[in-house]
Amino acid sequence: MRLATWNVNSLRSRIDRVEAFLQRHDVDVLAVQETKAREEQLPLMGLHALGYEVAVAGTNQWNGVGLVSRVGLEDVRVGFDAMPGWGEPEAPEARALGATCGGVRVWSLYVPNGRKPDDPHYHYKLDWMARLRDAAAPWLDTPTALVGDWNVCPTDEDVFDPAQFAKSTHVTPAERAAFQGFLDDGYADVVRPYTPGPGVYTYWDYYRQRFERNRGLRIDFVLASPEVAGRVTGAFIDRDERAGTGASDHAPVVVDLAEA
Repeated sequence: MRLATWNVNSLRSRIDRVEAFLQRHDVDVLAVQETKAREEQLPLMGLHALGYEVAVAGTNQWNGVGLVSRVGLEDVRVGFDAMPGWGEPEAPEARALGATCGGVRVWSLYVPNGRKPDDPHYHYKLDWMARLRDAAAPWLDTPTALVGDWNVCPTDEDVFDPAQFAKSTHVTPAERAAFQGFLDDGYADVVRPYTPGPGVYTYWDYYRQRFERNRGLRIDFVLASPEVAGRVTGAFIDRDERAGTGASDHAPVVVDLAEA
């Protein structure tokens, strides 16, 4: 099974790219983030015509997650137990969507950005990750993949210039510890062994030709439970998908799994 994750930065704007990507790489399951629309606003007919089932969660022009699968889409769930909300009044955001696809429980995740270390959104981010870790701990005993945009650079190797980010989110000790907690529990970053750094990223800001200069961040991950990690036969980052007119600021991450 070929599993991919991609922050598309507006599914409506990039549906043609998504359809072409699925066909070009023969993808079985694609998790998308930042769909930026409600379900009724999304142009999904082309995906259905290609043989994919689609589940999405979105409430407005922000956030939004989805799963696109041609190997089944069962037991779809929006959000996880005790997932915190945001805003006044506090409300859940469209940041987590899970479903069983081809026997693997896949979660499309869009971790809050955090904005700045002194911003309330930063504390929301840490709380969100802590609640996800609690929810995900029992899933380690089942075929599970936690995939998506984590908005964390786990090590200095995952950011083009650590000094430039010294007072920013994504690299703070608390964020890194929150991410490391999933690895300590038993989830594995199954992409890094096949895409060693330095200089290997999944996100490049549109600002100041950062993609062309390869000044990026590695913030998109596939974290797999032991059963799924043991089936991984390869992985890659489709850096070419970040190039060209109308590209998302993220590149897709792709993982190949042997049959169970």
